[in-house]
Amino acid sequence: MNRRQRQAKNKKEASRMARLKLKTLREMNDQDLSDKLAELKTDLGKLQLEKSKGTLKKQTGSIRWLRRDIARMKTIMNERKMQK
Repeated sequence: MNRRQRQAKNKKEASRMARLKLKTLREMNDQDLSDKLAELKTDLGKLQLEKSKGTLKKQTGSIRWLRRDIARMKTIMNERKMQK
C-alpha cells in the first residue's frame, strides 16, 4: 500500500465518525444538545486516554474534530442562554 492509499484510507476512517453540521445542531432542542455533548465528551475522554497510553493509532485526527464539535455545541448553547 503506497502513501496516497494510506492517506485516503485514514481520511475515510476519520470521516466515519459523523461530523456534526451547524444546521443540524441548531435544529436540536436543548435536551438533545446536552445529551449529545455529554456523549462527545466521553468519546473525547476515551480517545485522550488511549493517546496518553500510546494505544491510539488510527483515530488521532478525530480528536481535533471532536473538540471542535464540542466547542460548536457549547457556542450554540451559550447563544441560546443569551437570548433568554
